[in-house]
Amino acid sequence: MTSSQPEVEAGDADGPTDGAEIAAAVSAAASALNERLEERLGTDRPIVTIMMGSGLGGLGDVIEDPLEVPYDTLPGWPQPTVVGHAGRAVIGRLDGTPVLGLSGRVHLYEGGSPSRVAFYVRVSAALEIPCLFLSNAAGAIRDGFEPGELMLLSDHINLTGRSPLFGPVVGDEVRFPDMSAAYDPELRSIVLESAERLGVTLREGVYAAVHGPAYETPAEIRMLRALGADAVGMSTVPEVIVARALGLRCCAVSCLTNFAAGVTDEPLDHSEVIEVSKGVQADFQRLVAASVARFG
Repeated sequence: MTSSQPEVEAGDADGPTDGAEIAAAVSAAASALNERLEERLGTDRPIVTIMMGSGLGGLGDVIEDPLEVPYDTLPGWPQPTVVGHAGRAVIGRLDGTPVLGLSGRVHLYEGGSPSRVAFYVRVSAALEIPCLFLSNAAGAIRDGFEPGELMLLSDHINLTGRSPLFGPVVGDEVRFPDMSAAYDPELRSIVLESAERLGVTLREGVYAAVHGPAYETPAEIRMLRALGADAVGMSTVPEVIVARALGLRCCAVSCLTNFAAGVTDEPLDHSEVIEVSKGVQADFQRLVAASVARFG
């Protein structure tokens, strides 16, 4: 970090919590990233920000003519600490479509304020990128859903006990965003049609977000099943909440990396998550590329 950057440094364990401070940090990061967007894309603008979470990190390798920007070169940008989250922005084109790819996110369980988790969403909005495509790793709860499959989120249940909207309103964000269609119906239709055309198995279901980092107990999974959850994970929902407060259109796909606790007798292990996500990576990449080409 250089002394010319804002007081809130990239990777700050907590980050700003005041609305004006958050807005200032977002503006600084957006300004720095915008210079890199113009360097690679000229007058073209990304039509989508792709959160390349677990199972999609390799997408950065197929983005055409990529410009990689490490998070630690962007003022105020939180640094991931979890294996599989590289911590860099990738600017370029995906099948000719201008995109901003983000390889790695921070999670609530990594500490700090919830606003850290949604920082990149606020930057995307400041850059006037209209769509957000999120990915994550999740445990399969619903009978018939298998590890190695993909699930398109139709809705979610927020059981994190946290909201990145808590506290003062940031900028022009809506105080009470409507979440009745958190995952854009038109974008979801595009992803479903793309999966069918590619021959990629794509389930559809409700994602339950929990705080983590411990995996859930079998009793908790029985509760989640009773609540209507089809899969469970530790991300995505806080980001979608802020995206809707900013008017961004969202879609999200989970890589089902394991059976949730109690579904089988096998113990849960993060290394399994990494290995299964690698196995489905090629189909995941094809699905994202085919879908975002139609988002515009």
